Amino acid sequence: MSRSTRELLQITSELANRYIEELGRREVVPGAEAVQGLQEFHEPMPVDGTSPEQVIRRLDRFGSPATVATTGGRYYGFVVGGALPVSVAANWLATTWDQNAGAWALAPVAAELETVAAGWLLEILDLPRNAAVGFVTGSTMGTFSGLACARADLLARLGYDVKRRGLANAPQLRIVVSREIHPTNLLTLSYLGFGLGDIEYSATDEEGRIIPEQMPVLDSRTIVLLQAGNINSGSFDDFEQICREARAAGAWVHVDGAFGLWARASSSKKHLTRGIEKAHSWSVDGHKWLNLPQDSAIYACRKPKVVEEVFGVNATYLMRDGRRQPNNLVPELSRRARGVEFWAALKSLGKRGVEELVNRSCAHARRFAEGLADAGYEVLNDVVLNQVVFACRDETATRDALARIQASGVTWLGPTTWKGRLCMRISVSSWATTDEDVQRSLAVMERAIQGEVLK
Repeated sequence: MSRSTRELLQITSELANRYIEELGRREVVPGAEAVQGLQEFHEPMPVDGTSPEQVIRRLDRFGSPATVATTGGRYYGFVVGGALPVSVAANWLATTWDQNAGAWALAPVAAELETVAAGWLLEILDLPRNAAVGFVTGSTMGTFSGLACARADLLARLGYDVKRRGLANAPQLRIVVSREIHPTNLLTLSYLGFGLGDIEYSATDEEGRIIPEQMPVLDSRTIVLLQAGNINSGSFDDFEQICREARAAGAWVHVDGAFGLWARASSSKKHLTRGIEKAHSWSVDGHKWLNLPQDSAIYACRKPKVVEEVFGVNATYLMRDGRRQPNNLVPELSRRARGVEFWAALKSLGKRGVEELVNRSCAHARRFAEGLADAGYEVLNDVVLNQVVFACRDETATRDALARIQASGVTWLGPTTWKGRLCMRISVSSWATTDEDVQRSLAVMERAIQGEVLK
C-alpha cells in the first residue's frame, strides 16, 4: 500500500471516530446552517481533479454536520437501527476487499460468509432450515423476490411457464392483503405486473391485524401478504390460522417481517409470531433491528427449486459446481458483499445478544408508553413490541406538540395517521438507545404537551 493511501485511510478513520464521539452532543437532526452548507457541493463539474485528502475533508466538513443522527440513541422517527460498531467495521473491511458477491468464484469469502450467515439466520428466526436465503437491499426487494417466487410457483401449478411465456397470456392470479399493508408491498406488486386495482383488501381489527374470518375465500390462484410488525402499532397478523387456511386452499403466503420478524429471536416475544414458520416466504431487514449499515436485508423461501428457477443465471462463464452461487438466489448479479455484515453482527452478538437487543428496545417502548400517559398523552396502540403511537386531545394540539419536539434538537419522531387521527409515532430500534436517552426524550415530550417553547 502506498504512503498516500495509508494516510488517506488514516485521516478517514480519524474523521469517522470524531463523528461518532460527537454524536451524543449534537442535535438529532441538522440545523438550518448545516443544511445550507450542503450547497457547497453544488458546483460545476471540475475540469481538474482534487486531491483525495481534500475530497474526504470536504465531505466531512459539509456532509457530517448535515446528517441525521440515526446512529445515536434518541432518533425514533422511522424504524431504522443505528449501525453496530462491529457491523460498521465489517462494512469498512468488506468495502476494502471490494468483492463482487455475485458468484463464488468472484468472491469465495463473501459466498462462504453468506452461507454461514444464512444458516444462522434461519436458526435464530426459527424458519425452515432448508429454505433458500437471498441477501438483498431491503425488505422491498425481499418482498419482491418472495412474490416473484410465488407468482412462478402458482402459475407453474396451473401449467403456465411465466419465465418462458411472459405475463401477457398468463392466468389471472389473486392478491389478498391487509388494509394496513405497508405501501412498499404495493410497489413490489406493481413491479411484478399485478394491477393495483385488482388487489383484494382484508379488514383489520383495532390493532391493524387481519381479521381471518373476514378474509376473502382463498384458492390455489391466491397470494396472501401478511405482516409481522405493523408499521404503526407493531402488531402481528394471525399466522397460525391464516397459513392453515392458505395451505388447505393451495395459496401462497408471504410475510413482510421488515422489523417484526426479529421478535422470533426473543423468547418473550416469539409467541407473537406463532405459526409464521408455516408461510412460504419471508422478508426481513438487517439495517433495522439487527442494526447493520443500510442496504442490508434478506428474504427466505421454503422452495429452493423455485428460487433457482426464478433467479438462476445460465452463462458459459458462470460456474455451476455444486457450491452455493449467490447470484442464483437474488435479482442482482453484481452486488456488494452484504453477508459479511450479517455474519459479523451475529458472530459478535450471538443468540443471547440479539435477544437482549430486541428485549431492550421493547422495554424502552413500554417506558415511553408509561411516561407519555403520565404526561397527559393518549397512547393509542397496545405496545406489544417497539412501536408507540400517541396523540394529544385534538389534532391542533398534536401538531403543535410534535413541532416543539422536533424543534428541540434533543430527539426526533414523526407524524402518522392511526385510527383516522393525526398521531405521533415512536420506533425504538437502535442498540445505542439507553435509559438516559429515554428519560431525556420523555422530558422534552412532557414539556411539549405543556406548551413550552423548547428552543
